[in-house]
Amino acid sequence: MMGRLDNKVAVITGAASGMGRSAAVRFAGEGAAVVVADLNEDGGAATVRECKENGGRAVFQKTDVAVETDIKALIARALSEFGRLDITFNNAGFVGTLGPLEEISAESWDSTHAVLLRGVFFGIKHSIPAMRQGGGSIISTASIAGMRGGFGPTIYSAAKAGVINLTQCAAVELAKDRIRVNCICPGGIDTPIGGRRSQRTADVLAQSQPIKRAGQPDDIAKMALFLASDESEWITGTAMVVDGGFMARAQSFGPRSGSEWTSAVGFMGPSFQLR
Repeated sequence: MMGRLDNKVAVITGAASGMGRSAAVRFAGEGAAVVVADLNEDGGAATVRECKENGGRAVFQKTDVAVETDIKALIARALSEFGRLDITFNNAGFVGTLGPLEEISAESWDSTHAVLLRGVFFGIKHSIPAMRQGGGSIISTASIAGMRGGFGPTIYSAAKAGVINLTQCAAVELAKDRIRVNCICPGGIDTPIGGRRSQRTADVLAQSQPIKRAGQPDDIAKMALFLASDESEWITGTAMVVDGGFMARAQSFGPRSGSEWTSAVGFMGPSFQLR
């Protein structure tokens, strides 16, 4: 039986857990060879095992998406290991800096954007030469928080808005090379991005949108698979909303003012580093 990604090669950042892991396993099961990229080596190794158990080929590449040389090495690994690159899924992310604008330092702004926006830029930039001959699909994880104010922490939301616009600009520029560029805007997904998952978190998420269940990593992986496959060959420059109807109802999580996002202060890094 033919897979939807037979003979394609994909790199996926942030693939040690959550949406990235689900996408990697699903891609592998549909015939793709996958380079699993993350800072979390244990989680990355577990993803590689799951990909292989699902009948696919996969290798792990330790990658900090905020470091350009790491992204260059990631793309080079795909080419050396599997001979080509067809799909790049810029998925790595974290919450980043929290707090009122007047209390956020330039360093916190920069470190948040380095992962959430600059890392996407690097992923697009270094995929272009590898995809130019045969075309390809570049997918990035944005967020509904980037579409309207009050749906997420301020700096996180600003970075995700940048991902949406960068997606549109890159799609226009790269269409001549048959490189499609799209992003996915998840709603409330039950992943470890903000720390340990809990039933309480899932219950809150389940009540936040018309479809009364929390979003799951595989909901995003299914959209990523569609955008990676030839089924979406005439789709580029889009921000695909996958949110259980949240944006259709257009209300924010929790307090309607969005003040919950400025009541906490600090910095939330990758979930596997939280203790």
